Amino acid sequence: MAVIGTDDKPRGGGGADGQAQDETRDNRSLVDNNTAQTLSSEDIEAMKREGASGDAIVEALIANSSTFGNKTVFSQEKYKLKKQKKYAPKVLLRRPSSRSICETYFKKYPARIGFMRVDMLSLLLSMANVGAYSDVLAVDMVGGLVVGAVAERLGGTGYVCSTYLGSAPSSIDIIRMYNLSSDMTSRIFQAPLGDLCSLQSAGDAPSVLSGSIQRDLVERAAVPDESLQSSLAKPINTEVSDGNAQSISVQPINMEVPEPATDDHLNQGDISMSDCKGSNGNSIAPKALRAGKAPSPERMKYWGEHGFSSLIVAAPGHEVESVVADLLPLLSYSAPFAIYHQYLQPLATCMHSLQASKMAIGLQITEPWLREYQVLPLRTHPHMQMNAFGGYILSGIRIHKPDP
Repeated sequence: MAVIGTDDKPRGGGGADGQAQDETRDNRSLVDNNTAQTLSSEDIEAMKREGASGDAIVEALIANSSTFGNKTVFSQEKYKLKKQKKYAPKVLLRRPSSRSICETYFKKYPARIGFMRVDMLSLLLSMANVGAYSDVLAVDMVGGLVVGAVAERLGGTGYVCSTYLGSAPSSIDIIRMYNLSSDMTSRIFQAPLGDLCSLQSAGDAPSVLSGSIQRDLVERAAVPDESLQSSLAKPINTEVSDGNAQSISVQPINMEVPEPATDDHLNQGDISMSDCKGSNGNSIAPKALRAGKAPSPERMKYWGEHGFSSLIVAAPGHEVESVVADLLPLLSYSAPFAIYHQYLQPLATCMHSLQASKMAIGLQITEPWLREYQVLPLRTHPHMQMNAFGGYILSGIRIHKPDP
């Protein structure tokens, strides 16, 4: 097999350590027959029992290798890195992100995320126009990877509703890996598709809320609570020092009729400061909110009247055509959507159905292409092992269906 790169070519200058030197060695005479290393596995285990460090074991392996001196400078560096990863590993703690979580699952458990690459995930978010203050409808059958990425991009400003078919919700356990804040987690909901479809309101269609709930909403809007009245009665000191400004937050009051926002308080659970103290009075971290709660009736009513601002579908195990036919009416007009599938034919069938029904415009099927490169001095080349297939995305914009 031909090797792509520059590792096995002699160099006239520019060693791996940045110092110019004449490189006359090559690897043409090296044979990998497991006889070059005189240090056995029993010797390595004995060194570990004696308390030898990882670096000491690597140095011993280099000293007992009969072919290390004949390798090129680049090959020697590769050999050291390979042994250091095995005997002297280093752990770097980083904050989780959509990219790192997607790449980890793609390397370890690709079937759990539907073989979705990180470039495919970024395209889904971009084609669905996911941004601040968006109401995103998602069908996530890839463990919660898409819902977590949407919530991360929203940054605690919008809402994401993960819908599912049937009575049992789909698993979104991957959201725990994102380590989202309580504000972000409180804006992630789960609702069955049947409940969302029943909320579609056209013109003067009757509300799905019961009369008692409607009366309760009217009473809440007409009579503000005492805490709100007391806060309005107190004058606000605008001259606040820098130290006090960090601990005081003023909530703006919108006198116009806003969209229902009472579910913010319902989902946050009204965590008080007393709940964050232990029995001895010491402060403790509040319990993390669980993602995927049922949305409040007010929020459901708002989605039924105004629709969602975008749609993302990642359901490789379901028939795309029938699912999209039920989901598109839930979107507002001119709302973009993006549908991921591992194979092309289901998306082609769905695209033909949407064209025939005239429910969407700007339909296109996209196949991403990704090539990773190793970027090092004098040896920059594509990676030796890459995934050549990344799936497909059907994207478009929902429009008003003309009358027959």
